[in-house]
Amino acid sequence: VQLQASGGGLVQAGGSLRLSCATSGSIFSISSMGWYRQAPGKQRDLVATITSSGSTNYADSVKGRFTISRDNAKNTVYLQMNSLKPEDTTVYYCNAILRPSGSGGRSYEYWGQGTLVTVSS
Repeated sequence: VQLQASGGGLVQAGGSLRLSCATSGSIFSISSMGWYRQAPGKQRDLVATITSSGSTNYADSVKGRFTISRDNAKNTVYLQMNSLKPEDTTVYYCNAILRPSGSGGRSYEYWGQGTLVTVSS
């Protein structure tokens, strides 16, 4: 199972970016998907998560600006980021808690590679 993140880049303050994270491999089910971000030397912090039923959770710092969504048919999660601020600059990681096929019912946590978001002032 792999998670492939894309969509990072350079944008001016106030602009928008859309991150995508696609899963691949033999997957039985995905319970939760999400996005986290981590600045150098700091812990990885939650940005937003979404369950299989569509329930969402956001960090206070991004509420009203970021929107997480998922396409269950494609096993893909998205993060629409609007009104970006310079303090949003960092590496973003996608995350999934899923049950691989043949795992005997056990769920595992997977991480994608980071994608860099840079917001210029």
